[in-house]
Parts: sequence; C-alpha cells; structure tokens
Amino acid sequence: MKRARNFSAGPAILPESVLEIVQKEMLSYRDSGMSVMEMSHRSSLFENIIEEAEQLLRELMGIPEGYKVLFLQGGASLQFAMAPMNLVKTGKVGYINTGSWAKKAISEAKILGVPHIDVLASSEGDGFTHIPEIPAVDEAYDYIHITTNNTIEGTAFQTIPRFVNAPIVADMSSNILSNLYDVNDFGLIYAGAQKNIGPAGLTIVIVKEDLIQTEKTLPSMLDYRTHIKNDSLYNTPPSFAIYVAKLVFEWLKDLGGVTEMVRQNEEKAGLLYRTIEESSIFTSPIAVDSRSITNIPFVTGDKDLDAKFVKEATNAGFLNLKGHRSVGGMRASIYNAFPYEGVKELTEFMKAFEAKEGKFK
Repeated sequence: MKRARNFSAGPAILPESVLEIVQKEMLSYRDSGMSVMEMSHRSSLFENIIEEAEQLLRELMGIPEGYKVLFLQGGASLQFAMAPMNLVKTGKVGYINTGSWAKKAISEAKILGVPHIDVLASSEGDGFTHIPEIPAVDEAYDYIHITTNNTIEGTAFQTIPRFVNAPIVADMSSNILSNLYDVNDFGLIYAGAQKNIGPAGLTIVIVKEDLIQTEKTLPSMLDYRTHIKNDSLYNTPPSFAIYVAKLVFEWLKDLGGVTEMVRQNEEKAGLLYRTIEESSIFTSPIAVDSRSITNIPFVTGDKDLDAKFVKEATNAGFLNLKGHRSVGGMRASIYNAFPYEGVKELTEFMKAFEAKEGKFK
C-alpha cells in the first residue's frame, strides 16, 4: 500500500515504524491477550507504559528535577484556561500576540476574569507575518505567555525571550521535540500531541512545581496538583495515545534525539524554502527572520491559481496542502515524521506545476 504524502497540520503524520509496531501489538500487547485500548490504566502493564513515556520525554528534552510531567486531555486549548487558573497569583499576566492561537489564549484569560492582562507585543497589524520585537520588561508578572511556533501563520520564535521578573508559559504544540529548547527557560510548557508526539487526545504539560498557586480551590480536573499527586492517573487517561507517544519517543531516541531531528527538519525546510525563493510564481508571505521550519505557508498571489495547485497536488497524492481558511494559500506542515523524500517530491511537483503556469528562475 502506497502511503500518501500527508502535509496535514494535525492530526499529522506518524512514523511508519511506530504504526507497524502498533499494528503488531494491536490485539495483544506483550502477550497479554489485550490491546492497550482494553487494559486497565491501573494495571502494572500500563503503569510501566506511562512511566517509561515520562522518562523518555525527560531524557529527550533534558527536563530537570523540580519540573513535573503530566499526561492530560483537553488539548492545548484547555491549557489556555488551566495555565492562568493554576499560576495566577497577583493577577497580572502578559502575552505576546503572534497569531490565532495566542489570541485564543488571551481570550480565555479574559473570560476567566484575570484582573490585569497586558499584550506586551503583537504582530497582528502586519497580518502576523513576523514575530514582533519583544520589549524589555522589568515589571513583575505571574507569567508571560508565548506561542513558540504559529501553526497557522508559519512563524516561529528563533530565540526565546528572557524576562527578569516573569516565568514564560509556552504553547509548544507544533514544534515540541522539533526544536532545541532549554526547559529551564520556561515555567510551563504545554503541547497537544497530535503534531509531533502521537494521536490526538493527549496533551503534554511540563510545569515547574513551585510556580503552581497553592492557595486556590479549583475543580479537581482543572487543578495541576490533582494530576501531580496522582501521577496523571487521577481518572482514566488517554491510554492508547500515551502508549503511541512512548513509541514515538523511542523512535526519536533511536534516531539520535532532538539534535538530530533539528538537523533533519532544517534540511527539509531549507529545500522547500529554496524552491519557493527560486520560483517565479510561489512566494513566502513570512519575514525571513521569523520563518518556521515546521509549518511553511506559500502563495501564488492568485486565489484561483492557489486553488488549482491544491487540486492538482491532491490528485497527485500530496494531501492537506490547502492553507488555513484564515490566511488562504498553501501550507506544508513537515513535522518530525515527515520524510525528506516527501518534501523533495513536493518541490519537484511545484517545479512541474510552474513549468505549465509560469517560469522557474
């Protein structure tokens, strides 16, 4: 069976070798006679899975002591609310507005009634085509929120800002494990799993324990302390997604870890960006110094031609290249599991398309 070249922004491509293991173990995990989907989350078999998943993630990201790793549900969107619910102490928080997901995080903080919300920098006026200049911030904040990679717009922080009197809360959904980060630079990291980690339904939270507000009374499921105390097993977790995530972590470790993954991602992205830059019909709407190596938008400048390209690409087996409805054009999401060969095939298709519609430089 030929696999499609799936450029989806999420749920996204998984390593084929991982899917083959899942297939092999689907009916009986380690001769248990049960699928992971069927076994109790209180069983020793599953406890080993979740413990191994945490240790692998800690190793891959260099997560130090003092940080807790949680396997939760609700997607990154739930963390837009859980982060302020658990971390706000003085009532003063800051946000860097770099795109659609940052705007939603700001909106959730407002819904919760956080007393003082400062948008410290924004590129909204420029259509989110770049990461805004981050001002020096001397004031104290309970946290300052950033989105490390903007899935829809195709921008990314090239360096993580430092704030003297505020920890950073980061939505890392679309580039966790695909960029090198020092976890010590963050107070809290959260990420939906469905891009670089595993199936939809799992959310990873990495939180510095001493930042959690202990004076509040929160609903149990929305309280980080509940999940820390119960090792992410307070209720039935997304067990199958955690199992697949563990396999992905093993795959990444065997590959050479995040350092090797970054090298491969830069190679893939570099090929696609060079093709765009050499083209006479395709252009990148994103400022060069803000470009993501994970989500790469491109346009022709003609909506009809964009639609024609997407249709012909789909017919050729290049799926989910249509840009997000809010920005249009095309977008290639080339997450960790996406192979270099697939990017090369796309660039060849782009050149062939251009040969019909225009000229390559």
